[in-house]
Amino acid sequence: MRKPIIAGNWKLNKTINEAAQLVTLLKRQIPDTQHVDVVICPVVTALAAVSEILIDSDIQLGAQDLYWEEKGAFTGQVSGSLLKDAGAKYVIVGHSERRQFFNETHETVNKKAKAALKNGLTPIVCVGEMLAERESQTTFQVIEAQLKGAFAGFSADEMSRIILAYEPVWAIGTGKVATPAQAQEVHLFIRKEISILFGEEVARGIRIQYGGSVKADNIAELMRQADIDGALVGGASLDANGFSDIVKNAQVAALK
Repeated sequence: MRKPIIAGNWKLNKTINEAAQLVTLLKRQIPDTQHVDVVICPVVTALAAVSEILIDSDIQLGAQDLYWEEKGAFTGQVSGSLLKDAGAKYVIVGHSERRQFFNETHETVNKKAKAALKNGLTPIVCVGEMLAERESQTTFQVIEAQLKGAFAGFSADEMSRIILAYEPVWAIGTGKVATPAQAQEVHLFIRKEISILFGEEVARGIRIQYGGSVKADNIAELMRQADIDGALVGGASLDANGFSDIVKNAQVAALK
């Protein structure tokens, strides 16, 4: 059994005080993560403060990006060791917005995922197609290239410590959601590709989240699909009630 994982990506939102207020509410509203792992990913300036609040909570802390070098003349970058020092246990790598706006490539995703593992962080590595790619029916080719590029040179053991997130770019922040059948089709393809690249045992165990306009009213149906193991939540994770409801509905779905 793969334990589902719900991660909230706060993106470029929330001051330190606002982040503290939100996570304090989440602690009250999500006291139990027995059946679903829960991760929140605030901005880097709020990591240490949020980490302190989460000390006595099962909610875990993640970051939104990292650099692959440990130290040096890299102005503005943050290394995996610094994220871990601030309390992070997870880190998002290769989010579509990083690819779209900050020139993230297969090679940089690869370096970042390796750096995360080296520092004891669990990378949540994102893959997904643009609308034009879906419409031209090249989704599977795009995903295959992203997987092969992101995990070139990885061992099966390293791959077993990765979390994947499938995020159709056309569904992020648009209100559009891939149907459960559409999402399942790609999740199954991803799992088969991982089996080809790293073996069936790794493929069976790896957790694959869905990301793209996830809300409380669609998470259960998504998670009823055989190969969907949770969600990477964007905008809805900025509201305590909305995110808590997603987690609660995911817990109910996980028990069925």
